[in-house]
Amino acid sequence: MSFIRAAVFVSLSASLAFSSLVPAIAAEGTVPGDRWEVTSQMSMEGMPMAMPANKVKVCTPKTWTEPPGGADERMKCTTSDFKIDGDTVTWNVTCPGPPAMTGVGTITRESDAAWSGAINFSGDDGAMTIKLSGKKLEECEAHP
Repeated sequence: MSFIRAAVFVSLSASLAFSSLVPAIAAEGTVPGDRWEVTSQMSMEGMPMAMPANKVKVCTPKTWTEPPGGADERMKCTTSDFKIDGDTVTWNVTCPGPPAMTGVGTITRESDAAWSGAINFSGDDGAMTIKLSGKKLEECEAHP
């Protein structure tokens, strides 16, 4: 699989991962959460233009213990070193591929109702960035 096709797959997979967290109904084992409208947009080194932005709605616990949206199991990407320092959240992501990629994610909370950030990936075939932004819509019941 070429790096471009893999990058498009990662971008679409990230969008699907965000949407897969939206619970249909409140279930046992849920915690108070916030529903966010998350916008993601991928751009790649060497591509003349960015991919179209994608919007999904996700419900995350009020206190984050991992990046909002989680990882897509199909890509077998894993996150590590999740840290919160004030209004900034950082983490590392590793995708075994092919092609193998590693990345660093950063989100900054601009207020209780908005955040923005990016995941910067690199691999043997080049680099890509997924820009992220979130706008709080309402409260919800999230799965921890």
